[in-house]
Amino acid sequence: MEEYTVALAGNPNVGKSTLFNRLTGLRQHTGNWPGKTVELAQGTWSDGNSRLRLIDLPGTYSLQADSPEEQVAGDFIAGGAADVTLVVADATSLRRSLRLAVQVRQLTPRMVLCVNLMDEAKRRGISVDLRLISCALGAPAVGVSARSGEGVSDLCRTLIETASQLPGEDRWRVEYPTEVEEYIARLSPLGRGRALLHAATGGAHLQDQIIAAQMRRAEDIARAAVRKEPSRSDRRDRFLDRLLTSRATGIPAMLGLLALVFYLTIQGANVPSQLLSNLLLGWQEPLRTLLRGAPWWLQGALVDGVYRTVAWVVAVMLPPMAIFFPLFTLLEDMGFLPRVAFNLDRFFRTAGAHGRQSLTMCMGLGCNACGVTGCRIIDSPRERLVAMLTNAFVPCNGRFPTLIALISLFFAVGTASWAQALSATGVFVGVIVFSVAMTWVASRLLSSTLLRGQSSSFSLELPPYRMPQWGQVLIRSVLDRTLFVLGRAVTVAAPAGLVIWILSHVAVGETTVLYFISDALDPLGRLMGLDGMILLAFILGFPANEIVLPILLMEYLQTGTLTDYEGLSQLHAILLSHGWTWVTALCAVLMCLMHFPCGTTCLTLRRETGSWRWTAVGFLLPTLMGIAACMMVNGVAALLGM
Repeated sequence: MEEYTVALAGNPNVGKSTLFNRLTGLRQHTGNWPGKTVELAQGTWSDGNSRLRLIDLPGTYSLQADSPEEQVAGDFIAGGAADVTLVVADATSLRRSLRLAVQVRQLTPRMVLCVNLMDEAKRRGISVDLRLISCALGAPAVGVSARSGEGVSDLCRTLIETASQLPGEDRWRVEYPTEVEEYIARLSPLGRGRALLHAATGGAHLQDQIIAAQMRRAEDIARAAVRKEPSRSDRRDRFLDRLLTSRATGIPAMLGLLALVFYLTIQGANVPSQLLSNLLLGWQEPLRTLLRGAPWWLQGALVDGVYRTVAWVVAVMLPPMAIFFPLFTLLEDMGFLPRVAFNLDRFFRTAGAHGRQSLTMCMGLGCNACGVTGCRIIDSPRERLVAMLTNAFVPCNGRFPTLIALISLFFAVGTASWAQALSATGVFVGVIVFSVAMTWVASRLLSSTLLRGQSSSFSLELPPYRMPQWGQVLIRSVLDRTLFVLGRAVTVAAPAGLVIWILSHVAVGETTVLYFISDALDPLGRLMGLDGMILLAFILGFPANEIVLPILLMEYLQTGTLTDYEGLSQLHAILLSHGWTWVTALCAVLMCLMHFPCGTTCLTLRRETGSWRWTAVGFLLPTLMGIAACMMVNGVAALLGM
C-alpha cells in the first residue's frame, strides 16, 4: 500500500479542522474563531490501496512568519517533508484564501486547492469557477462541503494522483520586480523557498515587493473566478453585524446574550444538582458498610473525606456545566465570540493588552486552565503573558456554585422563583462585568510595570453566521469540556478531601489543626470583612474551587467532614448564625472573584510560561488585589456604620 504525506494548510476558520476530522475520524476541536489550532495534529485516511497521512498545520493567513503558527506552517512546507500540500480555502471569502495558495504554489509543484464551504457559497449566491482557478494556479482545484462530506472522495483521489505524479513543468509563477527576480535566482531551491517566506537576507523592501506581487496575483484570480449575487443571508448578516458590533448596541447585546446563558444555567441547575447530591450522598452509608471491618480512621478518611468531597464536587459542578458549556459552544459555533473580541478590542488596547484577550477570557469562564492554554492564539509574547497572568480574574465554572449561592442568598429579590433567578442573573452579570474591569486594571498594571511594551496589531476575522452543528456541539461540550473539566476537578478534589479530613481530626492542644489555623487567620479575615474560617476555606480550596463552600460549612458546624445542606434556606440560616451580613457576603464574592488560581491553573501557567517567577506573579496578583478590594469595602462599610 502506497503511503503519502499530506500537509493540510489554510486560513483560520475555513473549515480545515472540520475537513481533517472528516478524513481521519478524529474529534479535533473546530471552534468558529481564528487561531484555535496552534499545534500539529496527525491522522490517516485509507481506501484500501493508498493511505494518506495528514498533518494538520496551524491556521495561518500567510507564510511570512509573523507568528509562531505561521513559522511552523511555513517551515514545514518549505522543508519539503510532505508529498503534497493541501490548501483549504473558503468559497465565501476566496480572495483572502488565495493569497496563501499563491505562496504555497510558489514553494511546491505538488499542491491541491480545496475550495470548502461550497454549499454555503451557493446559499449566498456565490459561484466559483474551479477550472479557471486550476489553470491560473497550475494546480488542481476541488470543491467540497466538509460538513456534509460532499466532494471529499473526489478530493482524496486528486490528492493521491497529485502526490504520485512526477513534478512537471511549472505552468504558473508570480512575476516579481527585476531586483527580486535576480535575488531569488541566485539561491538554491530550498533557499529560494525560504526567501519567499521571509526575504530577510534580501532586505525588508524585497519582502514588501514579494508580498505585494503575491497579493496582486490572488486578487486577479479571485476577480476572474468568483461571481456574487445578492442573497437573503447577506442582508441577515449585515443586520446582525450592525446589532452586535455597533458602538450603540454591541455591548448591550453582548451582555443580553450573556445574561440569557447565565439565567438558563442558574434556573436549570438547581433541581438536578439537588437530585444528584441526594443520590450520590445516599451511597455514603452503603459504602461505609462495605468498609465495616476497616479501622474507624480508614473509614472516615475514605468515606467522609475522599468520597464525600468527590460526591459534592460532582453534584455542584455537573449540572451547571452540562447547561453552560453547550450554550457557550452554540455561541461559539454561530460566530458570536469573534464579535465579542471586536467589541472589546479598543477596551483592552487602552490597557496595553491584546484584543484577542477577550477570547481567552471567554475560555476562562469554563476553566481558567483552558483559558491560559488558549492564550497561545496571541502572537505577541508580551501580550500573551499579560493575558495568561490575568485570566484568573474571570470566574471559572468551579467558582460559579459559590457565587450563585451567595448572590441568591444575599442579593436576589422577589417572591417567585423565576423573579429571584432573574434578579440573581442581573447581579451575576454585574459581577462578570466587574471581573472584566478588574482584568483591565490588572492588564494595565502589568503593561506599565513588569511588562512594558508597544501594543501589537492583529487581524481579526469576523466569520459568517452559521447554523451550529448540533451533534458536534453536544460531543464537544460534553466530552471535550464538561467531562474533561469534571475529571480534572475530581482528580484534585479526592486528595483534598483526605487532607481536610486529616486536618480536622489531628489535635493541637485542645483544638484541631483546622481550627488552630483558622484562629491564626482571623485577624486578617476581620480586616477584610470576613473571618479566619472563610480565609481558610479559600486556602484549602486551592486544589479545586468547587469545595470552598462545603469546607466553610464543615468548619462552622464542626462536623469534621464536608457538609451538605438541605436547600439555600438552611445555608442562609447557618451563615447568619455565624455573623454574616450583606457586607460579609459582598467581601466573600470579591474574594471568590479575586484570589489565587486553582492548582491546575497554576501548573498550566508554569508549563505555558516556563517560569516559576511568572507563575508566582499569576498567583499573587489576583490575591493581593482581592485582599485590597475586601479591605476597602469593609473600611467604607465601617465608616458608614453598616
